[in-house]
Amino acid sequence: MEEWTSFIPLVIALLVAIGLPLAARSLRKSGRSKAEEFAQHLKEIGVSASLQPEETGRGQARGKRSWGQKAVGTIKVEDGNIDSIDVIGVASQYGVNYYLDYVVSRSTFASGVKKRKTTMTTKKSRQLKGKVIDIGWKGDDFLAQKLNFDYRLKDELLQADLSVLKGGISIHPEPKHNYARIRTAYVLPERQLLEALDIIAGHMKSWY
Repeated sequence: MEEWTSFIPLVIALLVAIGLPLAARSLRKSGRSKAEEFAQHLKEIGVSASLQPEETGRGQARGKRSWGQKAVGTIKVEDGNIDSIDVIGVASQYGVNYYLDYVVSRSTFASGVKKRKTTMTTKKSRQLKGKVIDIGWKGDDFLAQKLNFDYRLKDELLQADLSVLKGGISIHPEPKHNYARIRTAYVLPERQLLEALDIIAGHMKSWY
């Protein structure tokens, strides 16, 4: 038994060595189609948006990303508070997961208090089969307070289908690169969810 146990780390390392290159290859082949799918969905729900040419590499230029994480497409949004949306692919030994970064650009961040990552929290009902009955925000004191006091935002989110957002919603300041981003799992959003994300982006602009 001990002999078999000693081989476990080797087997795990072998699986990782095989899985990561396969996932990276899959990311290169299918990533762009994800961006095309998302851009088409935005047009279908009435959003003025355009997929940027692959050679521009706008998303990939937004600072350094960790190994296995790649911007596979950037969609420019014409109206509202969201400037563009990066479709992000993350390769691991388990395959490829896709995320969306809703980008709010700024020429510069105000100096002073350091901005902190902010995340959405939910409260679920035991009687209503886990239905979300309340939403809150925690992290950056200034931004979280603004989001918590916005009852229109809360209402929009409570009416949206949040079950599709595995991992929820998180907001990440990127002061070195003069933008901030809202990250969600890759999902083709209904119009109501997209409007809620645009409200969040509006609050982020006063966060700078």
